[in-house]
Amino acid sequence: QVQVEESGGGLVQPGGSLTLSCTASGYTAEYIAIGWFRQAPGKERELVSAISGSGRTTYYADSVKDRFTIARDNAKGTSSLQMDSLESEDTAVYYCAAQVTNIVAHAPRYQHEYMYWGQGTQVTVSS
Repeated sequence: QVQVEESGGGLVQPGGSLTLSCTASGYTAEYIAIGWFRQAPGKERELVSAISGSGRTTYYADSVKDRFTIARDNAKGTSSLQMDSLESEDTAVYYCAAQVTNIVAHAPRYQHEYMYWGQGTQVTVSS
């Protein structure tokens, strides 16, 4: 069983920055792939970014490429999502998801590939 908890949401002005953190515990960090998803009001949940257990493979949605940066620290069992140049369209509830896999270079891109989910943290971009 993997426990997932995210933090770091809040209110930020357009053009500002915010960093989300995710802690995934209960298994060896290197074998836990992490995905960050978001769901805006009235929209389906979508993948924002993903990182493999080893950290060597990352994926970004086109809408956040060059603005968001995903990273992980396996020694601490944490992952982060650095969000820069935030736009009103980035307003959503952000979820951290985790999946145990022995393919340490695999960064899952689909919701059904993740078994463990955090409660979500609200990010609001508004002036």
